[in-house]
Amino acid sequence: MQNPTSLLGKTGKELRELVEGLRFPAYRGTQIHHWLYHHGVDRFDAMNNVPRALREALARDFSVGAESPVTVNESSDGTRKYLFPTVHGGFVEAALIPEGRRVTLCLSTQVGCRRSCTFCQTARQGFQGNLSAGEILNQYHSVPERPAITNIVFMGMGEPLDNVENTLRALQLFTDPDGYALPPRRITLSTVGIHPQLLTFLDESPGPVSLAISMHTPFPEERRRLMPVENANPIEETVERLRSRREDRQRRITFEYTMFADVNDTPTHVDGIARLLNGMSVRVNLIPFHEIPETRLSPSAPEKIEAFAERLRAKDIPTSIRRSRGQDINAACGLLWTRHVSPDIQTAER
Repeated sequence: MQNPTSLLGKTGKELRELVEGLRFPAYRGTQIHHWLYHHGVDRFDAMNNVPRALREALARDFSVGAESPVTVNESSDGTRKYLFPTVHGGFVEAALIPEGRRVTLCLSTQVGCRRSCTFCQTARQGFQGNLSAGEILNQYHSVPERPAITNIVFMGMGEPLDNVENTLRALQLFTDPDGYALPPRRITLSTVGIHPQLLTFLDESPGPVSLAISMHTPFPEERRRLMPVENANPIEETVERLRSRREDRQRRITFEYTMFADVNDTPTHVDGIARLLNGMSVRVNLIPFHEIPETRLSPSAPEKIEAFAERLRAKDIPTSIRRSRGQDINAACGLLWTRHVSPDIQTAER
């Protein structure tokens, strides 16, 4: 039996056209849009100003598309990891990271990933499918902490620009003033730098959504060994494309740099980063490596990361060090993985 079409992920225009097709006035679609994104309902019965006949018609052929997580794990530091089912039988993970007044949701765009970065557990899973816009949105829509969320980062499972159409649709609905109404600058998209799709994102993202580029080394041959994407999408070309986009000065751009002991944590690498980013108004974010099985890579010592950051700052490059969160529940950067998840999970565990 085919899954019913989800309304979560549809725009106001699409919902108005849908209800007109059911022979109801277009403004009823606007009401449904408001219920979905402003009120965050998970069932048609909650739409109490929508006629019962329309709700019943919708229930016959459609679903709201809100799916609760099937498991919730909590870290000793307060980070929570949620497991969500997908329409085609897979699973994705999202992580909620509370830090004072800032509450960040790290969400996924794909089941697995095709980019094969050697330091990422998700890459070991391989690529198993793109999420629809509704499945991307559901990770925000269906977490209990939704009202407290202040920031969203597209840094979970998958490469967002390999699913650019659904990612852009999700961004549109996240920032729609009549929908979730999240400020674009509070949303960050992380990418390894897929060039045609990167330009599409820059041209079509709704407002100055922040951008994080995975660099991890400034040297092409070394980056190629860590990230096969360097073969077709060189980091130098990515930087030049961003450098030429003067119209994007309102967009925050960060370069992510995972620190590996005796691989990319030397003063020579600092010099290479400074040459590559010369003259750009960007930030470098240093990330402690979280070890995964069957890799020769190991994390740089904390004092070495601090010294690396100080050398970058001495070259007038704003630099921060990401604090590891949720490592004890495999929710930290690079650790999300759902290949092992049994499809017969039915109930949430806490």
